[in-house]
Amino acid sequence: MRRTLPVALAVAGLATAMLPAVSQAAAPSGGVRWGACPADVAKAAPDLQCATLQVPLDYRNPDGKRIELGISRLPSTNPAHRKGVLLTDPGGPAPGMTFPADLAKLKLPKSVRDGYDVIGFDPRGFGHSTPVSCDLTHDQSKYGIVPTYARNTADVLKTAADAKQIAKQCLTGKSAWMRPYISTANSARDLNQIRIALGESQISYLGMSWGSYLGAVYTTLFPQQGGRFVVDSNLSEGGWTYPYERLYGQGFQDRLPDFAKFVAANDAKYHLGSTPAQVTAKYYELADRLDRKPNNEIDGKRFRYATFATLFGDKRFDELAKAWHELDAGVQIPPGAPGDLAAADNMASGELFTTCNDSRWPTSVGSYVANVAVDHLRYPAFGGAGANIQPCAFWPDPAEPPVRIGDKGPSNVLMTQNLRDPVTPLAGAVRMRQALGERARMVTADHGGHGTYLVSGNQCVTDVVTTFLTTGRLPAQDMACKAETP
Repeated sequence: MRRTLPVALAVAGLATAMLPAVSQAAAPSGGVRWGACPADVAKAAPDLQCATLQVPLDYRNPDGKRIELGISRLPSTNPAHRKGVLLTDPGGPAPGMTFPADLAKLKLPKSVRDGYDVIGFDPRGFGHSTPVSCDLTHDQSKYGIVPTYARNTADVLKTAADAKQIAKQCLTGKSAWMRPYISTANSARDLNQIRIALGESQISYLGMSWGSYLGAVYTTLFPQQGGRFVVDSNLSEGGWTYPYERLYGQGFQDRLPDFAKFVAANDAKYHLGSTPAQVTAKYYELADRLDRKPNNEIDGKRFRYATFATLFGDKRFDELAKAWHELDAGVQIPPGAPGDLAAADNMASGELFTTCNDSRWPTSVGSYVANVAVDHLRYPAFGGAGANIQPCAFWPDPAEPPVRIGDKGPSNVLMTQNLRDPVTPLAGAVRMRQALGERARMVTADHGGHGTYLVSGNQCVTDVVTTFLTTGRLPAQDMACKAETP
């Protein structure tokens, strides 16, 4: 119990084990040679088959240098009823080769398992797909792409100095040669290469979080090659940009009341307040106390960040409440295990390469100072983090302009969204819905947390998505699903 917050930080950092690239031969034209998976993937998901594709590093020079792409397959459970392939992405951006097996563990309906070969992949730059590295230290990689909380100008200036150093390491290090080519647009083009290698005229798709934006980019670039597209827990139409990150403040404020209500209902157990207002006040009290006097490695910034990360799912509410109780009681939280540095470095580096290459971030440190001051007042729980500066401020211009998500193409996109998602807030999903126009329908669930289909436990959402994937029928209009007990 005393390691709750260090564990939360480790989970939030998504320290995924990274072993050497898949050893199978590259797929011949028009086919994929499925075989054994890398050891870490096989251990986590023994039912998967794996392969490696060779894809262009630079799609403007398709005959030039190529990089590897690790892919996986969970075969259809009823080949006689197989409709095609369902490509999947868990978000992040992060490795996704085990995601088909993760979906099976989440009870992906039999009708979907029968109808599709479920395909996973590690996006370019991650895991088993020619990984990138900025040679980050544990301290540099512990927050990933989520900036640290900033209370004032001094905090922003300190973060700016750290961010500038991280950018320098990325731009001059051993992976600098890949820098211009790691982007969501190129990952979408990689998906199309997977489609071609599998011999499919179209692909269907299920993507969550960053994967929602990847799906929107794919169906914009390749509208006729998209079958049935489900995008869950949606980024804004511009992707992972600075304006999107500023939405973290709103997402946290939307979500914190769910946790406060849970804790208040169990005051006899946690002793953090008998009303949601008292629990919320306790959050600010603990954050301020840890700002002044950290509990070993848990200072106010890490406390806010760990709380933010743990609000992704209701299942960890008890864990978080116990940690708050211990901090409130002055129990010393021992340092957490440092984790796999190579995996943490790859995760944070890949996120930076992708995000900073997708759009141009503000370059004026002063603009971040001003925005932190605004968001600190507007969203005091976490707004000073979402508005803080990132290494992207010190990044070169992207190699290509952002993909403009629009409404041209078939009506084949189903969006699913929780009303109180801390990291991909409803406000961003509404912007994506507006951009897609009549191409899309959106189903909202009266739930908090990150992840809707199969994750929230809402049967209404499950039924709508499963019907769409198995029959192709979109709802006639946008829908709102009521809250259900998970």
